[in-house]
Amino acid sequence: QVQLVESGGGLVQAGGSLRLSCAASGRTLSSYLMGWFRQAPGKEREFVAAMYWSSSSTYYEYSVKGRFTMSRDNAKNMVYLQMNSLKPEDTAVYYCAAGGGGRNLVTTAAYDYWGQGTQVTVSS
Repeated sequence: QVQLVESGGGLVQAGGSLRLSCAASGRTLSSYLMGWFRQAPGKEREFVAAMYWSSSSTYYEYSVKGRFTMSRDNAKNMVYLQMNSLKPEDTAVYYCAAGGGGRNLVTTAAYDYWGQGTQVTVSS
């Protein structure tokens, strides 16, 4: 089992920044795929960013590329999502996820474990 706990959400004005954190515990994560997803009211959960724990490569949804940066701290078992130049359309509950991969990493099916989510609200 893997436990994931997100933090760092909040209310910010458009153009502002937030950094989300995800604390991971449980199994050794060295081979896991880590992802960030978001879900706005009335919409499906959508992919934001992903990276393999053992790799430096990161993958981003097109609308956040250049504004969001995903990173990790191996020693602390932490994953982060730095969000800059935030827009009202970024408003959503943001979820951290972990999985064995094996499927398209932009789909929820690639992830087995999910955090409880943290609310991000961007005002115009």
